[in-house]
Amino acid sequence: MSPPVLVMPLPEQGHVIPLMELSHRLVEHGLEVTFVCTEHIHKLLLGGGATDEAALGGVRLVSVPDGLADSDDRRDLGKVLDGFTRSIPAHMEELIRVTKAEWLVADSTIVGWCSEVAKKLGVRVACFFPASAAYLGTLLRIPQLIEEGIFDANGFPERQEALERAPNMPPLYPAQMPWSVAGGPEGQQAFFRLVSRNAEATRNADVVVCNTFLDAERTALGLYPEILPIGPLLSRKKKSPVAGQFLPEDTGCLQWLDAHSDKSVVYVAFGTSSAFDPGEIRALAEGLERTGRPFLWVVRPDFTADAAAGSGGGVWTKEWFDGFKERVAGKAMVVSWCAQQQVLAHPAVACFVTHCGWNSTMEAVMNGVPILCWPYFLDHFTHQSYICDIWRTGLAVSPGQDGVGVTKEEVSIKVEQMVTDIGIAQRARSLSDAAHRGLAPGGSSFQNFNTFLKLLGLKERPAAF
Repeated sequence: MSPPVLVMPLPEQGHVIPLMELSHRLVEHGLEVTFVCTEHIHKLLLGGGATDEAALGGVRLVSVPDGLADSDDRRDLGKVLDGFTRSIPAHMEELIRVTKAEWLVADSTIVGWCSEVAKKLGVRVACFFPASAAYLGTLLRIPQLIEEGIFDANGFPERQEALERAPNMPPLYPAQMPWSVAGGPEGQQAFFRLVSRNAEATRNADVVVCNTFLDAERTALGLYPEILPIGPLLSRKKKSPVAGQFLPEDTGCLQWLDAHSDKSVVYVAFGTSSAFDPGEIRALAEGLERTGRPFLWVVRPDFTADAAAGSGGGVWTKEWFDGFKERVAGKAMVVSWCAQQQVLAHPAVACFVTHCGWNSTMEAVMNGVPILCWPYFLDHFTHQSYICDIWRTGLAVSPGQDGVGVTKEEVSIKVEQMVTDIGIAQRARSLSDAAHRGLAPGGSSFQNFNTFLKLLGLKERPAAF
């Protein structure tokens, strides 16, 4: 009998989806998986009121309090982390006892809060990182980076410039570390301590796995050999909803794409948490309109706070946006959310304008879609370096002459370059082929996943990933 496994993600969309996909793979190979999420996320995942296992393909779902009040903003990562820090340890021991877990597969961003309890009860720990190995490796080397004078003992950058680490490796951006988003100096120091604690727990884990693949990050994986790449972890059911989605998806856009020729549509989406300046979003809208090309644009209600409020100092208003949608109605489609993996797999999509979150990046890579980068924060800049400088499968937007905002002219010019550049398209297809080879029997991710399964206690080698 295979040992029970407890899976624990950070309660954020970009972390839940890949860990849910990993959970499905474990269940398919005979492991008993319990997926732990907060009560708030539990409601979002189930939504329709179906039983847990029926809704999630055999993955058992249990919920715990997130430590926040009903009125707290769960889009505030600092609050989410603070609440989770206080709530999870009190429930961890009971979860392990009830599930009889022998392994804890924990998100590396929260493992420091639960690994001590797991180890005390004799439970082995696997750390999962949902972004790039290059970024994870940086976090795992925090003590060395302090010794080298790149950060001080409180995590504040001693150097501001991007630092080259190795050929074919994204530079280190000292000002784009996780704790840099935590507000003032006191908050950043506290967040730095949390990140350092998680990094130490990750270093001490029985195994560290990452949602990446060898040909995408060969140099980084050589520098950080303790990281086992098992990705990209994407749904293999291209015509089914992706498990782990928080928001209802507009499936009508797939029929809309069906009406367009191959490689003709510009797809635009910026994930679940990126929030842009109203002026830049208007520049994006007008830039897309200037191209004259068909586009599918995901605009969340909270994409920008001013947009959600229907204001924006004359830059973005509901009236302006309604007028924009009327002007482009014959050429474009605007939705509040969509089935992104299915959209990127559609032959009509020519390029992807995105914030460069790792899930979005891997989804584009798997489908051979060129990327126009508009990074928001943190590891997005690392991923932009991969896309533009190392893989050369995309371009990046640049600020205007004032150095502040991206202009509509810049958007239209870069989109046109993306759609017409044959070299970028060829390199994107080549990288896609490499990703698929890695997942195929005998490929590097296939073999690494088998190694991971054996560590978890699976006796027989699986026939497929």
